[in-house]
Amino acid sequence: MTAPLVVGAVAYAAKVVPIWEGIRDYFRGSPQPMDYVLFSNYERQVDALLSGQIDVAWNTNLAWVRTVRRSGGRCVALAMRDTDLGYRTLIVARRGSGPMSLRDLEGRRLALGSRDSAQAAILPLYFLEGAGVDLGRLSLVRFDTDVGKHGDTGTSELDAMRAVLAGDADAAAVGVSTWETPSLRTELTDNLEAFWESPGYCHCNFSALESLDPDRREAWTGHLLAMDWDQPRHRQILEMEGLRRWLRPELDGYAVLFEATRSEADMIAVDAG
Repeated sequence: MTAPLVVGAVAYAAKVVPIWEGIRDYFRGSPQPMDYVLFSNYERQVDALLSGQIDVAWNTNLAWVRTVRRSGGRCVALAMRDTDLGYRTLIVARRGSGPMSLRDLEGRRLALGSRDSAQAAILPLYFLEGAGVDLGRLSLVRFDTDVGKHGDTGTSELDAMRAVLAGDADAAAVGVSTWETPSLRTELTDNLEAFWESPGYCHCNFSALESLDPDRREAWTGHLLAMDWDQPRHRQILEMEGLRRWLRPELDGYAVLFEATRSEADMIAVDAG
């Protein structure tokens, strides 16, 4: 009998358990069965992958960057969601009264999500600086309300948007998945508008070390990619995880985050705030 691969995931919300119970059930009887382990934060998960305690990690883009750097590049990305491609950051302001260009942010207050959120803290500043905004003239309002989860909960982004509505910030950085959550329409997004959208980049992927047997990892990946939206039992899992289909990774989409965290000092700043 083939030993199961052990997959790590971060428990950022209650729905994580039924998602992974469903995925494990889907792999039961497949050429490569699996089990899963939940972690409280991505730093512990990356440690577990590098030490061999787990075989595969469901990583954010920042966790992938750390895995590549800490393994000396001796790692592989196995798969990603269709929604992990072309992920974007938005800058939003109160509807009809906020800044309408990036340069208008100079001298104003910009609310950011948790310091380890690529979409709501790290990349917004990188993109703004690249667009010629003088970061020294921004007043940053930070909400480190889900550190360790890399922004997965969306809590810090909601806090940032609420700060704009409360008059405590002039604009906020928000990931597209949070912005497009239907339940936010009345509370937040009906009263805010996006005036800038970043270039696309990649979000999560399943990561493994190169030392994982290629036949085992390909058997697991192939079965994952075979999940079918048109199958009701598969669709329930896919909907909870926020995708329609799994894809092979497109690694070029991580280049911008590698650049944004290009120095060890940058990574220390992310960890320390």
